[in-house]
Parts: sequence; C-alpha cells; structure tokens
Amino acid sequence: TGYLHNHTRMWFASIWIFTLRLPWQLGADFFLRHLLDGDPASNTLSWRWVAGLQTRGKIYLARAANIETYSAGRFTNVRGLEPTAQPLAEPPLAPLLPLAPAGSLPVAEPFALLLTEDDCDPVSLDLVTPSLRAAAAVPTTRGRSPLPAADMAAAFSQGALADALARVHAESGCPCTLLADGTGAPAIIDWARAAGVRHVITPYAPVGPAAEWLTSIGDSTQHHGITLISIRRTWDETLWPLATRGFFAFKEKVPAALQQLGLVLR
Repeated sequence: TGYLHNHTRMWFASIWIFTLRLPWQLGADFFLRHLLDGDPASNTLSWRWVAGLQTRGKIYLARAANIETYSAGRFTNVRGLEPTAQPLAEPPLAPLLPLAPAGSLPVAEPFALLLTEDDCDPVSLDLVTPSLRAAAAVPTTRGRSPLPAADMAAAFSQGALADALARVHAESGCPCTLLADGTGAPAIIDWARAAGVRHVITPYAPVGPAAEWLTSIGDSTQHHGITLISIRRTWDETLWPLATRGFFAFKEKVPAALQQLGLVLR
C-alpha cells in the first residue's frame, strides 16, 4: 500500500507540474497542508525531484501504462497526460552548509525534554535518566503554510506527539504535557521554571516549521535563564551529511556507514 501511495503522490506531482503547468511550490504547499505525515524536507525534495530540479535533469513523468500497472488496473486509459517534458530550471543553489553543531546533555543537572513533530521517537535519544524532570510537546502544524493546515493533518501531528509523550512517561514517570500549536516562549519559560530546570533538551530539527519555531523562542528562553539545547543521535551525525543528492546516491553509502556505527544489516 505504501508503494502505491508513493506512486500516487508522484503521479499527482507530475501531472501538476508537466500537464497542468502549475508552479511546483504551490503543489508542495498543498501536500504539506493536507498530508497526514507531511514532512517539510521530504515533501519539498520530492516535488523538486519530480520537476528535475533536485537531481538535475532527471524528471518523473506520469504515464498511462505506469498508472494502470501500479494501480492494479483501477485506472485505465488515462488520457491527456503530457507525453514528453523538459526539466524545470532555476538559478544555481547556494553551497551546502555544514551540519550545525549539536549540543550535549548537562552533566548531573536536571533538565526537561521538549518535543516537536520533527522527532517523535524520544526514547531512542537515551534521555530517560534520573535528571529528566518533565517533558512537553508542541505541534507546529500551523507553521507549514500561510494557509490553514487540514484538520486531519493537525490531529495526526497532535496524536503522534501525544503517543511520544506517553512513551516518555511510561519509561520515566515524569509529568508530560501536550501544549498548544505554536506555543510562545513565555509558556515554555513558565513550564521549564515549574519543572525546576534551567536546561531544555530538544531533538535537532533540520528545516521547516519546527526548526523555525525553535529558533523563534531560543533568544527569549536564553534571556530568561533557560538554555535550549538541540541534540542528535549518533546515526544522525553519521548519515545526514551523506544525504547530499538523490535517494539512490544516499542508499549506496548507507551499508558502509552502518558498518562504521557497528550495526549489521539483516
């Protein structure tokens, strides 16, 4: 089912760009507002890949035969598709920036955990220690677009964060709070002070509304004596710098990286 869903998204994007000749940015915005699992980086790069911008010169063109095959005959004799197309063009992109440095846990000091929808696997961060005093999560679905996000997409993000908090509570027993979408810095400061901490740990958010929201509250929390520290897992540190082109170029580098980490593919 997931394979068909991925194909459906690419057909949609291809028809949007090459048959209807609509701006790819508007299509990407539409997806990000409505997909339950909308991810800013994956969504944007997927639309750019279909358009021939991400892997330069390589497009994805929706074809009737392909649609018929992978929809198991549900859609047959699809007409009106653009038979050929040229990749879109754009000015050269800025050079790649190095991965921003990650912080580290405060030694022997109490801290709180702050989650966003960019990372809902907090237990794998190895943060459940006696120093963890509280956890909270803030959805940032409203920041996906100037237009409203779909109610179902917002509900999905809230549900994912509630589940993440439930797992933290089961492991640690600490109080866990799901805050409102886009909660401002004053509420985060009050929450941290109520937990009796000066350090708030959050999983690193690379790009998109969660990253922008964390940046927007960082100066204010710091001004009030609350240090916001972004951290990454060891495999994030190893694998993310390898993702500089398309999926297949990244895939080729993964086995060696996993060996370097001492992990074995089964």
